[in-house]
Amino acid sequence: MPRPEVLTDVLTRNLLDERRSAMRALLMRPLLPPEHPVFPLVRRHAQWLRDWLARETGWALRVESDFVRLAKEPPDSGDGTRAARSGPRPADPPLGRRRYALLCLALAALEKGGGQVTLGRIGELVIAAAAAPELAAAGLRFELRTQDDRRDLVAVVRLLLHLAVLARVAGDEDAYIRGERDVLYDVNRRILATLLITRRGPSLVEGVEALADGLGERISAVAARFVVDTPEARNRALRQRLTARLLDDPVVYLADLSAEEQAYLASQRHAIVARIHEATGLVAEIRAEGIAMVDPEGELSDEPIPAEGTEGHIALLLADLLARSAATHGPGYPLPWSSLYGHLRDWAKTYGRYWKQAAREPGAEPALCRQAAQRLVALGLARVVPEGVLPRPAVARYALAPPRVAGRISDGAGEAPVLPLGDA
Repeated sequence: MPRPEVLTDVLTRNLLDERRSAMRALLMRPLLPPEHPVFPLVRRHAQWLRDWLARETGWALRVESDFVRLAKEPPDSGDGTRAARSGPRPADPPLGRRRYALLCLALAALEKGGGQVTLGRIGELVIAAAAAPELAAAGLRFELRTQDDRRDLVAVVRLLLHLAVLARVAGDEDAYIRGERDVLYDVNRRILATLLITRRGPSLVEGVEALADGLGERISAVAARFVVDTPEARNRALRQRLTARLLDDPVVYLADLSAEEQAYLASQRHAIVARIHEATGLVAEIRAEGIAMVDPEGELSDEPIPAEGTEGHIALLLADLLARSAATHGPGYPLPWSSLYGHLRDWAKTYGRYWKQAAREPGAEPALCRQAAQRLVALGLARVVPEGVLPRPAVARYALAPPRVAGRISDGAGEAPVLPLGDA
């Protein structure tokens, strides 16, 4: 028979592991469907999750029998590096500005509709909404006359399928793109109603039409938190804001924080990162420039690096180049675009046989360089400036060391190098 204290330790460890698994799943997928393997754990520990998130981040958690919704708010509403993807895979393309606009129009159309809808009908409603003078003046054109238009609409619909807002009843989206047949969907109006996350409804913000800065100030107005003017409330708001950033941002740089946030983090850093570690298993990597909460299991990132594929390889090569540049010239020295294009041409000569054909075509350098740079920006490793790409301090951890030869053996025809395990 196990001793009582051993059994207690095992039960405590199991409880901690279950809560961590539930929290990690919510951070990666804030809208969790019932078929997700961690869904039962989230429901089992719903009260603990709800209390921890409300206390430490200010995020609300809604747990229903058929879905879970974490109202996770981005630390920076102007951050364009965290675009939704049209599917669950990292290789699925992120939505651009045009597709985001179409997504909003499609959601507005579905909100006014019934329990079923066809893909063609969604397109008709989006066309009608896009014809509004304000949208036309902003440059949005949508008419469904070409396959590209239909692809844009299908990318939006596939995101809604992934989010379980829509469920396919009959038909196929690829056939619709070819103009062959329509697709029928059921609409989950309960999940549809949870997608918009704001502190205040847009209609409750007074005078937004008169705001000089337009959309940016509208977003700030609906997302603004009300904080009571007391020391306790201000400290709670600081703690929640910093904890949310540490959970959601790959790196939190002190230079990006206000003076008030820097002062609070300096005094409460160890307590904050300890609570995050207990709840998620993330480990704090603390440097003079800031803090990164590192995942030892390498799962909590929607932009993994290293990553498979041509784009992932180029991003890793660019990270190494930036790290070496920062070590030589300092972090304030941007690598010019022209220099990056030249390096990419050299990489293509060395590694091109492993890359996809399009990456080896003449003139592919600008698009590939900018795509790789944006991936590093999303990871907090670089910043794009007009002159080129500026390394940020955390990119130093991706500098590639030269291969090490541990010994030599004879293969009968001569000696061959032997690499230690892990260096191959």
